[in-house]
Amino acid sequence: MALQLWETLKEAITAYTGLSPTTFFTVLALFFAIYYLVSGLFGSSDNHPRPRSFEEQLEPLPPPVQVGEITEEALKAYDGSDPKKPLLMAIKGQIYDVSQSRMFYGPGGPYALFAGKDASRALAKMSFEDKDLTGDISGLGPFEIEALQDWEYKFMSKYVKVGTVTQTVPVTDGESTGEPAESTDRDAPKPDEGGPSESAAVKNDETRSSTVSDKDCRDILLAANEEREQRTRPRVPFPFPRLLGANHLPAFSDN
Repeated sequence: MALQLWETLKEAITAYTGLSPTTFFTVLALFFAIYYLVSGLFGSSDNHPRPRSFEEQLEPLPPPVQVGEITEEALKAYDGSDPKKPLLMAIKGQIYDVSQSRMFYGPGGPYALFAGKDASRALAKMSFEDKDLTGDISGLGPFEIEALQDWEYKFMSKYVKVGTVTQTVPVTDGESTGEPAESTDRDAPKPDEGGPSESAAVKNDETRSSTVSDKDCRDILLAANEEREQRTRPRVPFPFPRLLGANHLPAFSDN
């Protein structure tokens, strides 16, 4: 069986290559020898130096550092421009360390403009406009609020919270001048001392109306009592019809 296969192989080599089986195998051996010689001179592709960025990705990330409460201006310093600082991002006032996703939120990434900012509104609306790169979420619709909630759950489960964004409260005019609010009471117009005050006039009207209403109530009660007495007073029947009978009634003439 083996001899038949060998004879068939030799016939096929001669038919397709035009060479004898000995010449064919000699050429094939020389080809493999040259290949190994060339690959040994130039070295293997596994020994080529890797890019620095690839080596940096293989390095373990430092543990997250708590930054505490910082302002939005201070948060901008952690946008990935400084490789020695962590890559931070805030959502709904909570700051998360997203250094492990530098390929997405780092420089050149698809979400790089969110880094170093509180991008709550932009995430809710899936917007990349500068006006939406803020933590103000007022006026959002129910679907946008739900989308923002999904982003928050994702950040809470995947990244480490390292701080919060300090909310800046605007100062009003009264607080900036330092004047007490009682000054408005002093500036209010005072009533004229020579004439009757408005409160006294109102009080007199109320007293007059209450007096009239009391008098009317008394009259109504007296009338009701008189009517009730008339209804309950027994009626005295006329005695003549019963004593004399109907036939003995006196006759009255027109004269």
